[in-house]
Amino acid sequence: MASLGALERLIMDALWDADRPPAATELRDLLAGSDRASVGTKPLAATTILTVLSRLETKGFVTRDRSIRPHLYTSVTTRAEHTAELMHQVLGSVPDRTEALARFIGNVTPEEANTLRELLGVAPLTTP
Repeated sequence: MASLGALERLIMDALWDADRPPAATELRDLLAGSDRASVGTKPLAATTILTVLSRLETKGFVTRDRSIRPHLYTSVTTRAEHTAELMHQVLGSVPDRTEALARFIGNVTPEEANTLRELLGVAPLTTP
């Protein structure tokens, strides 16, 4: 899976947060209130958003409904699926997966540790 640049991530976050597939102009409007959604002091142009959406489509992150105008854009995966894929990529790039996992697990909160235990089918620890 390809990685996301800053603008791509911004647009993907907006797509993941949207309650329905938006058009590029709707994405522009959604992003208008974001501090990161501008170049200098100017808000992102619709053409910039269209260019980024085209790149995301080429990378396989979004699909476009071409049957209507304006085209509507949908994320191919969920945010959680994308995050899990990134985690697998990172783990696949290290020589010692066990050490990387140990360091990761060593930094989770007790609640996250219990969630991991539940997901692995291990009884969560109880606090007295």
